[in-house]
Amino acid sequence: MPRSSVPRVRYDRQAEIGVVVLDDPPLNLFGSELINDLVAALAEAEDDSIRALVVRAEGRVFTGGVDVQVFAGKTHEQGATLFEDLVKIVHRLERMPIPTIACVHALCLTAGFELALGCDILLAGEAARFGLVERVVGLTPGMGGTQRVAERAGPARARELVMTGDVYDAATLERWNVVNRVFPDDELLEKTVAFATQLAAGPPKAHDATKRMVRAFLDEGGVRGADAHVGDIAASLFATEDLQTAVQTFLEHGPGKATFAGR
Repeated sequence: MPRSSVPRVRYDRQAEIGVVVLDDPPLNLFGSELINDLVAALAEAEDDSIRALVVRAEGRVFTGGVDVQVFAGKTHEQGATLFEDLVKIVHRLERMPIPTIACVHALCLTAGFELALGCDILLAGEAARFGLVERVVGLTPGMGGTQRVAERAGPARARELVMTGDVYDAATLERWNVVNRVFPDDELLEKTVAFATQLAAGPPKAHDATKRMVRAFLDEGGVRGADAHVGDIAASLFATEDLQTAVQTFLEHGPGKATFAGR
């Protein structure tokens, strides 16, 4: 089958887990075709009744980053449109009401790193390496990577990572709180699926509420700003079937026995 007819990003499903897979060898570069296929795959995930989403890649690297041809000849206005479209992809991922998990192996640069930063949880293999290296072509990241590193690691680390253009190992970024957990490379996918499966078995409405509470913390001025939304977000769970059933199950059978229907 010709390469042009094969999606560069595909959507798979594994039980309750959706999987978005970058698959455009050899480097999974973010060119216009891959970006379009990524948007389509995320749309499939949104329309599916999944309870967790994993974003991963095939091949020897997660991604070599953006295909530099995307930047060639761009005017200010065209560049602004490109970056707005890329940020919308990250926003789309962040708005999903389910847990989202990035599963990163080997090299992960620029747009792919920024995509991973849009996930709730970032899991990495021991050999994974990360970089926002746009400085080599005179750019700064345009898919939201700088601010999302700052969100996780603080502004000083974000400036260091982007201004140096260095490539950082998974252990360093775990220490910086950019990466959530690091696993042996040969166990990464298995551990990621197990992690996603655990989250998928949890209460979907409560997971969504947790995401909304964290977003309120980030967008509404910190702890006190988020506190103002507790009644609206967290307390609304008392109206769910899942909470009522789980409380009754806890009282009758103890913790850990409830199942959640997402209602």
